[in-house]
Amino acid sequence: MGSTDPISLRTRVLSELVGTFAISFFGPAAIVVGFLFPGLDATQRLIFAALVPGVTLAVEIKFLAKYSGSHVNPAITVAFAAGGKFRSGLILPYFATQFVGGMLAGLALLMVFDSKVPSASLGSNMVSAGVSLPEAFVLEVFGALILCLVVLYDVALVQGAGKQGIVAGIALTILIYILGPVSGGSMNPVRSLGPAIFSGFFDRQYLYLICPPIGAAIAGLVFRAERGRRARKPA
Repeated sequence: MGSTDPISLRTRVLSELVGTFAISFFGPAAIVVGFLFPGLDATQRLIFAALVPGVTLAVEIKFLAKYSGSHVNPAITVAFAAGGKFRSGLILPYFATQFVGGMLAGLALLMVFDSKVPSASLGSNMVSAGVSLPEAFVLEVFGALILCLVVLYDVALVQGAGKQGIVAGIALTILIYILGPVSGGSMNPVRSLGPAIFSGFFDRQYLYLICPPIGAAIAGLVFRAERGRRARKPA
């Protein structure tokens, strides 16, 4: 998921576009679809909403990591850059591509699910009632921090894109399951931005733009410091 292979920029951005679109579409779509089945209770809808993006991420890493690293999330790009595992010249192209992928996903969500479940706002992330702004902020930063640390060490320690995808997918599923009902469980700015813009739901959405990059930057710096300390440790 880094950037060491001599892959062309066009191949990288196309891979990121496809991957970001998929994670930014299927994640919110799972929330909307869950409400379309009245037989599902709240826990079953939450499991479905957490499992779908986790499986999507695992599949994307398996098949797209060899082309772009399958970041599909600006926070992951920030984490790799802060961790010293990503070329600075690729940061802006990745951000731009991820933004486009998220916007296309938001448009697709509007076309497919418009007015199906208005209260779901096309699967937008939401802070639950009773959760304060500081609490939501800390939880969303913490979620992104944990996800990015898992991904960084996943790539560093686990061999094979398939196994890496499983680890990252499980981590994403667990974090969404825990944080989704509380602070929204975004961890991906463009996944949040697409449905918010096309549904017109902007309540506290700035959290999902600010918190993931902060958590990601902390994760990258922690990873770099720890790996640097380990490299300097005498054998």
